[in-house]
Amino acid sequence: MTDAIRGEARGTAPVPLSVLDLVTVGSGRTATQALATSVELSKLAERRGFHRHWVAEHHSMPGVASSSPAVILSHLAAHTRRIRLGSGGVMLPNHAPLVVAEQFGTLEAFAPGRIDLGLGRAPGTDGATAAALRRTVTLNEGALGSPLLERSRELGEDFPEQLAELTRFLDDDFPAGHRYAKIHAVPGPVQGPKGRPPIWLLGSSGFSARLAGLLGLPFAFAHHFSARNTIPALDLYRDSFRPSEVLDAPYAMIGVSALAADEAAQARRQVLSGALAMLRLRTGRPGLVPTPEEAEAYAFSSAEREFVNDWLANVVYGTPEEVRAGLDDLGKRTGADELMITANAHGGEARLRSYELIADAYELPELPAE
Repeated sequence: MTDAIRGEARGTAPVPLSVLDLVTVGSGRTATQALATSVELSKLAERRGFHRHWVAEHHSMPGVASSSPAVILSHLAAHTRRIRLGSGGVMLPNHAPLVVAEQFGTLEAFAPGRIDLGLGRAPGTDGATAAALRRTVTLNEGALGSPLLERSRELGEDFPEQLAELTRFLDDDFPAGHRYAKIHAVPGPVQGPKGRPPIWLLGSSGFSARLAGLLGLPFAFAHHFSARNTIPALDLYRDSFRPSEVLDAPYAMIGVSALAADEAAQARRQVLSGALAMLRLRTGRPGLVPTPEEAEAYAFSSAEREFVNDWLANVVYGTPEEVRAGLDDLGKRTGADELMITANAHGGEARLRSYELIADAYELPELPAE
């Protein structure tokens, strides 16, 4: 399974480059348009030699259309032939492990050898929506106003057990006498042939980093919204790593927010709209991603301006040459084995153009159609 995990660096890129897709919905646009952009992005990423295209799970957020990664991935699989497709990630506490095993077994049957199963332990939303996803009788009223990151720390205490159960369903190897021994996730190994998507653990703190290391699994860190924790988490992952049947050495990927444009000023306008969208989300006012014009006209308070400046300090943006230099520097500082790039902008055209420019900056090849 190692080859299914480790990517190939192409062109002049020092490490493999991949795509993280939030399926963003801009003001004045629709989810239909956002999903159509994701299809075009997957085809562009495949054509230009990006290694994988992942879709993130988020709920009750007007600015994204990726509440159902498995559904989106099945559509992307029908429009591509080579590129790896996966979840970045499925939030396991939101789902029964058997359901996840069935969904990704189905995806593996659609696109054999091309599917990744990235798993997270946060809810991917606010506390009230997390309760709705779990169909709980009562809500934890004290958590309803908490920021997303605080809520994520409260969840997932049984995540290792959920992960173990999911892995058993994927491998169809519950021991004799187990209450699930006669239950099979289908499509799956009971139907042959053997083989399943590799599991990745995702995180923005140390919990999943350490767990991934102890289990010998690949690890993906959310640098794009938890930059200050990146190096400590990667160090913890590497220090905790134990070789497994999956990996004989650590393999760490980081998600990074990056946007290239033909001119630096254009890139600044685009990322400012993404920063305003994040500001609104973090202050309990989620909405569609604003236009660059709206972001430029917005009257930021001093506290809001400080938040935006801090946020943009961890976004790599500018001309293609500037973005390449920023990505190279980040790769050297973190020692990441792979960079997964997300472009949070208002319009699909800007996002597609950014990936094309980054591919050109690294001289990624134009791969022939199959």
